Amino acid sequence: MASFDIVSKVDPQTLENAINTVKKEIQNRYDFKDTKGSVELDKKNNLVQISTENDMRLRQIEDIILTKIVKQNIDSTALDFSKEHYASGPMVKKEVKVRAGLDKEDGKKIVKLIKDSKIKVTAAIMDDQVRVTGKNIDDLQAVIALLRRAELGIPLQFINMKS
Repeated sequence: MASFDIVSKVDPQTLENAINTVKKEIQNRYDFKDTKGSVELDKKNNLVQISTENDMRLRQIEDIILTKIVKQNIDSTALDFSKEHYASGPMVKKEVKVRAGLDKEDGKKIVKLIKDSKIKVTAAIMDDQVRVTGKNIDDLQAVIALLRRAELGIPLQFINMKS
C-alpha cells in the first residue's frame, strides 16, 4: 500500500530568517526613522509580536512581513493576521499567529474533500496530520493535485511518500 502524509508546518529557522530581515528593513527604511516599534518572534507560542506607534505603520509592517516570508518560500497563509490589534499606552500592538499543524476542523475538511472526490484512497486523521493510503501511486498524485487546487486557506505540505 502506498501512502503519504499531509501536514501544515513552517520551518522555524526559515521563519526566523524572514523576521530578522524584516527587522533590518525597518531599521533601514527612511519612513521608519525616529519611530518606536519592534517585531519579535515568539518560537514557544508560535507568535509574531508587532508593536508600533499607529495603525498605518502597523499595516506597513504587516506588508513587509508578508513580502519577506514569501521571498523565503513560506506560504503567506502560514500567518494568521485576523486577530485585531490593541492599544497599549502610546503603542499599537498585534499578535500574529503562525499556523503550525492541522487542527481537527481542517483535518475533517481535507478528509471530506478527498472522500467527495471519489478517488480510491483512504484518508485518516492522525494527531496534527492526515495520512492518505491507496493501492495506486497515481491515485495519491491525484489527491495531491486535488488539494493543491482546493482553496483551503492553510499551507499544506505532502511528506513521507512511500510506495
